[in-house]
Amino acid sequence: MTKMAKPAHLLILALAACLLGGCGATSREEKPPVAAAPSTPVAKPAKRVTDRPANTDGQVFVIEYHKIAKEEARWDRSIDRYKKDLQKLYDLGFRPVTLTEYVEDRMVLPPGASPIVFTFDDSHISQFRFLEDGSIDPDCAVGIWLDFAKIHPDFPVKASFYVLPPTPWGQKDSVEKKFSMLKEWGCEVGSHSVTHANLAKLDDEGVRRELADSIDFVASHGFECKTIALPYGISPKNASLLEGFERGGKRYGFSGALLVGANPAPSPKSAKFNPMRIPRIQCIDGEFGLDYWLDQLAKGNVRPYVAP
Repeated sequence: MTKMAKPAHLLILALAACLLGGCGATSREEKPPVAAAPSTPVAKPAKRVTDRPANTDGQVFVIEYHKIAKEEARWDRSIDRYKKDLQKLYDLGFRPVTLTEYVEDRMVLPPGASPIVFTFDDSHISQFRFLEDGSIDPDCAVGIWLDFAKIHPDFPVKASFYVLPPTPWGQKDSVEKKFSMLKEWGCEVGSHSVTHANLAKLDDEGVRRELADSIDFVASHGFECKTIALPYGISPKNASLLEGFERGGKRYGFSGALLVGANPAPSPKSAKFNPMRIPRIQCIDGEFGLDYWLDQLAKGNVRPYVAP
C-alpha cells in the first residue's frame, strides 16, 4: 500500500518553523551570554582617627628618648612609663613618622591623625637588645614597641635613631642584623657625631671630621644619613657646615638638625620652620616633658598638626 503524502499545509508549516528557528542554528536569544568584565573594587576611605579638624599648619611632637630602664631617671625612661607613652600617644590619635618625612613634608597619615616623631639618641643597648637565644629583648625599646604594634598594627615601629660609632646598641656581632631590621621596618638612622663632641668647641676642620665620618659610618650600614641629632643640642659656631661642605672630594650635609628641647616643633609648612633647629620634647617627668605637653594639648594650649 502506497504511503500517503503529507498534506501541503503541513509542509508549509514545517518550512516556516525551520526558517524561524534557524534549522538547528542557535538563535540570538539562545547564544551563551558574554561574561561581564569584573568590576574594579572601590577602595574604602581610610577610617578617621580623631574628630579633630584638619590642620596642616599645626605643631608637631618630636620626642626624645635615651635609655629605657627599670626605674625613671633624668635620662632614663622607665619600662612602665614607656609603655604608657605608647598607649597614650596612640589613644590621642598620634601615628609615627620619621624625622626626614617630617622635614621633607611627606608624612603619610590617615585622616584625623597627628604625626609623632620618635627619636632615640646615643644608640644605647636598652634601645635594641638581643637575648642569648637570638630573640629581641621584650624589655628593650624596640621589643616593647613590637609587642604594642601586634595589638595596634597602625602604630608600627617607625623611629629615627641617632647613633654613635663604632658599635651602636652594643652587641658587636649583631650590629649588622639590627641595622637590617630597622631598615626593613622603615626606620631612619642618622648622625649623632662620632665622639658626641660639643661641636661649638671645635674648629671648622674638627666639625667637618665629626660630621663626615659619622655620615660615612651610617652609609656603610645601608642608610642615607639625612639628619643629625646635635650632641647636647649645640650647633657648631659655623652653623652653615650642617647644611653642606666638601671633604675628601665628597659633598656632605644634612636636611635637618635636632636640638635637645623643649617644646613642640612647627609644621614643615610654617614660616617659623627652621630645619636646622628642630626642637624636641624630652620624655621625662616634670615641666616641659612629654606629659606636660600632652596636658597642654588636652587643655587646648597646643594646636597640633592634623592630617586632612
